[in-house]
Amino acid sequence: MMEPQVPVKAKASFLHSVKLVAWSFLGIRSNKGYRDDLAKVNPMHVVVVGIVGALLLVVILISLAKWVVAS
Repeated sequence: MMEPQVPVKAKASFLHSVKLVAWSFLGIRSNKGYRDDLAKVNPMHVVVVGIVGALLLVVILISLAKWVVAS
């Protein structure tokens, strides 16, 4: 007797994780898209991209503030 096959969802790529974190920073995401992403996301990718994104945001804001004050 054959066992029923369960569809296997592909794991998200690193670039997909970057997109997921970018949407999270903006706070714009549909509920369906959010659930789909959670089903196939790699948590380690999200952590790494989130930390890098937060550091990049801080560096950009500090640079912008220094540029405005210097002008």
